[in-house]
Amino acid sequence: MLVYVVRRVIGVILTLFGMTVICFFLTHAIPGDPARAAAGPAATAKTVETIRREMGLDKPIMIQYGVYILRMLHGNLGSSIATRRPVLTDIAKVLPASIELALFSALMWLPIGLASGIVCAVRAGGWLDFVSRTSSIVGVSMPVFWLALLIQLLFGHALPIVGRVDVSLSFERITGLYLIDALLRDSPQSFLNVLAHLTLPALTLSIGSIARIGRMTRSCMLEVLGQEYMTTARAKGLSEKLVLYKHGLRNALIPVITVVGLQVGDLISWIFLVETIFAWPGIGQYALRAIVDLDYPSIMGIVLIISCVYTAINFIIDILYTAINPQIKF
Repeated sequence: MLVYVVRRVIGVILTLFGMTVICFFLTHAIPGDPARAAAGPAATAKTVETIRREMGLDKPIMIQYGVYILRMLHGNLGSSIATRRPVLTDIAKVLPASIELALFSALMWLPIGLASGIVCAVRAGGWLDFVSRTSSIVGVSMPVFWLALLIQLLFGHALPIVGRVDVSLSFERITGLYLIDALLRDSPQSFLNVLAHLTLPALTLSIGSIARIGRMTRSCMLEVLGQEYMTTARAKGLSEKLVLYKHGLRNALIPVITVVGLQVGDLISWIFLVETIFAWPGIGQYALRAIVDLDYPSIMGIVLIISCVYTAINFIIDILYTAINPQIKF
């Protein structure tokens, strides 16, 4: 296990280093002049040149990359060109909104996807199985941006479609996770208001994931239900519920967990679209503004943070393998 952890840590370091190389040189290859964007359209050429020197953009690109890596190793991701604040400060301000949206959507798609897959496997061939499989095909096929607009059109009259909370509502930020903040302030009105704002963007993120997890769970459960050890468990007189959940689901979860890990990667890409469409003030909107403004430090910081999150989640998924099936050794 220790050898595996060491290998995984080295792999994470190499992955993050590779991401910085790719992202740094790609962002600097984008047409445009960030010094001009920072100075403004009315700035003189001398002012633009001064800002370019202050930002270090007048140096060779390899030197710029070396300076960036040295600063990053000291915990400094630089300052945003657009806001003139440290990138870590900006990301710390917007990241809780994205975390809250992602976690809330996970509370929707993970249990519903697993439950629908199990039910459809147990009642394979029935009308419920047919409806679920048809819905899964539709859910997987719909583009997220189109789904978001459709949900706004259908439910926008009943639920909020922009922001995290009503602007007229006085709200004190404590943790940055507004549902938790509302509970800490013992404010049912704030909690319900935040919950209403969360519902539609979280539903948009969840539909495709429910379809994928449901289909994979159904397929794995059908394969497990046909195994001889399931017949043996029933022959021992165990209840059907115990057979399904202790012997069936536990063995079917290994490939399902793999899909869950991959689904997290999809959610990271989807959340950029959903946050833009629902005007959700998270890391997706921040990234969009950074790209438009050619804000190199912010773009690099976002890529680095997302890479860390993704590699950490995959590491957790690997650890879960041993929790579900102790026979798996690293």
